[in-house]
Amino acid sequence: MEKLLEGVEVEWKALGEIGEFTRGKRFVKTDMYKEGFPCIHYGEMYTHYNIWAETTKSFVSFDLASKLRVANHGDVVIVAAGETIEDIGIGTAWLGTTGVVIHDACFSFRSSLNPKYVSYFLRTKQFHDQIKKHISSGKISAINASGLGQAKIPIPPQKVQEEIVRILDSYTELTTELTTELTTELTARKSQYTYYRDKLLTFEEGEVEWKALGEIGSFVRGSGLQKSDFAESGVGCIHYGQIYTYYGNFAYQTKSFVSPTLATKLRKAQKGDLIIATTSENIEDVCKPLVWFGEDEVCVSGETYIFKHNQNPKYIAYYLQTPMFFDYKKKSRTGTKVIRVHGEKLEKFEIPLPSLEDQNRIVSILDKFDALTSSITEGLPREIELRQKQYEYYRNILLSFPKSEVEA
Repeated sequence: MEKLLEGVEVEWKALGEIGEFTRGKRFVKTDMYKEGFPCIHYGEMYTHYNIWAETTKSFVSFDLASKLRVANHGDVVIVAAGETIEDIGIGTAWLGTTGVVIHDACFSFRSSLNPKYVSYFLRTKQFHDQIKKHISSGKISAINASGLGQAKIPIPPQKVQEEIVRILDSYTELTTELTTELTTELTARKSQYTYYRDKLLTFEEGEVEWKALGEIGSFVRGSGLQKSDFAESGVGCIHYGQIYTYYGNFAYQTKSFVSPTLATKLRKAQKGDLIIATTSENIEDVCKPLVWFGEDEVCVSGETYIFKHNQNPKYIAYYLQTPMFFDYKKKSRTGTKVIRVHGEKLEKFEIPLPSLEDQNRIVSILDKFDALTSSITEGLPREIELRQKQYEYYRNILLSFPKSEVEA
C-alpha cells in the first residue's frame, strides 16, 4: 500500500457528494421467472450475490420491467433493508451487458469510482460503523439514501482503485477455488461412505435372520422436556431438536442440563440406548438416531423414543440411515408441515440381524469411514472461516487509508 500511495493524497468524500442514488421499485416474488428481463430481489442480495455480477438468478417480464427502475452497467446495487443491521448496506457491482431491474429495498449507486472498489468497501467495518446510526430498527431494519449518502469513502487515484480490486479479486478467486475443492472432496467422501455403508448392510436372502425392532427391544416415549427447563448445570438432558442440530451418530455428554428435581420426573436413556427423534420438518431428518454412550442416565424430551435392546447400538443406528429405512419411514409418516413417525410403526420395521460378532465387525469398518467423513465435515467450515478471516484482514489493509477527515 505504501508503494501504491507513494506521493498520493487520498481524500475521503461522502457517497452523496460523489455519486447518485436511485431507489428501485417494488415487485414481488410471484413476478419473478426463470427467463425474461434480469432482476435482483433484495432477499437475493444476502443469499446469491457477492462483490459483482454479470448475470442474474431471476427475471421479470419485459412488460413489467418497463414500469420498474433499472441499474445499469457499472452501477453498484446496495441492499437497504433486512432482518439484521449487519446485512444492510452490502453492495454488488452490476457488470452485465444489459440493465437490471432492482427491488424497492435496494438502491443503485452511480459514480466515477471503480464499481468493484466501491462494492469491496461497502463490506468493510469502516463503512458499516458509519451507517449504523442512520439505520432505523424494527421487525425490518432499513436505511434511506440520505443515510447511505453521508458515509464517507476513501478516494485514491483510479489506477490504485484498479490495483486494489485486482489483488482482492485474486484472493477471492483463490478462496473460492479452495472452498470448491474442499466441498468436492467432502461430497466424494460422503458418497464413498454411503456406498460402503449400504453394501455392508445389505444381505442375501437367507444369509441372516430378520427381526422387527419391537422383537429385539422396547420403545419408551420421552417426557415433555421444554427448552425453558434447561439449567446451567445439573442432570444431562437431550431435546429432540438438538439431535438434528448438535449431535452426530453418538454422544458421551450433553449440551444441556436440567435441575435434579425436574430430572426425577423425566424419562431417561441409559448407556447403549438409542434416542430417536420422531418429529421433523422434513422426511430426511425424521427418525434420526443418536446412541447414548454416557455413563450416567440422560433425560430425554418428548417427540423422541428411547429404544432399549441388547444388540450393538451403533449397528442399529447405522442401519436406520440406509435407503431401506428411508423408504419405510416415507411410507409410514404422518403429517405434511410437521412430519411424524409413530412408535408402533418403528416397532414393525424389520432389520437384518447378524451375530454380535459380525455387527461389531461392520460397526468397526463404518466407524472408520465415519471418522474420515467427519474430519472433513468439521474441517471444511473451519478452513473456510480461516480463509474468510484472512481475506477480510487483507481487504481491510488494502482499504485502510488515513482517517483524519472521517467524521466520528
